Amino acid sequence: MPESEWEYDNLRKWGRESERETARNCFYPIFVEDEQIVGFGDVCGEVFHPGQSNVRCDKQGHRIAVYPVDSQGVERKWRYARGSVEGIRALLKVHTTPSGEIQIHKAKAEKPFKTVWDDPKYIAGDYGTKWLTDLGLKVKEDLYPKSVHTVEDSIYAVSDQNALVVDYFAGSGTTGHAVIRLNCEDGGQRRFILVEMGDYFDSVLVTRIKKVTFTPKWKDGKPQRMATAEEAERSLRIVKYMRLESHEDALNNIEFDDASGQLAMQFDDYLLRYMLRWEARKSETLLNVEQLANPFRYTLHIHDEGQTREKVANIPETFNWLLGLHVKTRQVHDDDGRRYLVYGGQIDHRQIVVIWRDTEGW
Repeated sequence: MPESEWEYDNLRKWGRESERETARNCFYPIFVEDEQIVGFGDVCGEVFHPGQSNVRCDKQGHRIAVYPVDSQGVERKWRYARGSVEGIRALLKVHTTPSGEIQIHKAKAEKPFKTVWDDPKYIAGDYGTKWLTDLGLKVKEDLYPKSVHTVEDSIYAVSDQNALVVDYFAGSGTTGHAVIRLNCEDGGQRRFILVEMGDYFDSVLVTRIKKVTFTPKWKDGKPQRMATAEEAERSLRIVKYMRLESHEDALNNIEFDDASGQLAMQFDDYLLRYMLRWEARKSETLLNVEQLANPFRYTLHIHDEGQTREKVANIPETFNWLLGLHVKTRQVHDDDGRRYLVYGGQIDHRQIVVIWRDTEGW
């Protein structure tokens, strides 16, 4: 729930089992100066009785010790023990009553989710399709974008601020959009992985993620305002996407050393594999090691939109996945025009460094 919607309640407990003796480690002072919480005191000894809820700590009265004592002078307890109260400090605020008494209130930053979600914000047309229209994206009839609020609340209900959210049927990218919005609202560090094979991956999904990362407000395909400094600080700043080589791509890149090797394609699976071992040993599909002299210009033939194009394949990134390298650092160096790409990371308990460089002409 965004901070603007938080509701507050008294941190002091009341009603049944709210007296001090029911939980002695919940009776301690909270120090306030200039209407701000500045610290927490130790649990009070059994023989200490403050007599009132507000006690001045200095002659000037700048610092006030607030105790869980009600208006009748009854010693009660805070809702949180001394050992755990600092963990919710961000949810606490100082409240001054009309009579001048200083109280400590705690925010209800979460609300229970109902079984039936009937809020208008979950309407897909108003908060799904219209979102894409405002971003300037055309929605095909077979693409049914969900309300970003539906996905946002679903993620919020089952995860924390450091969650990794995975969507194997990403569609128009609503999941990624929702994660970005949540991080902007509460400063979370959530990440997402989206997987999609439809042609709208490029035309809708990637474009949408780029735009909402840039700024949250759009109309008719134009940004309505730049992101504020706070929004920029909280927003997801790095988005990386990649295309995986398909089975058709692999077959399209098989190249034989001589014409006799082409006969392998006409035989059964055993002969095919046997022949490919030798006649296609230089094929890009089987990784042409000779081309690794230029690892940053390694190319594959990709069949797309009825045409075959030669495209650069990201060999260093591919090897990170194949090795299972958890990348922690990535550095680029230039030595007299020769590029070095250095990855630092970890595989299991081992610290790994992988260095890529051009070796052509050495």
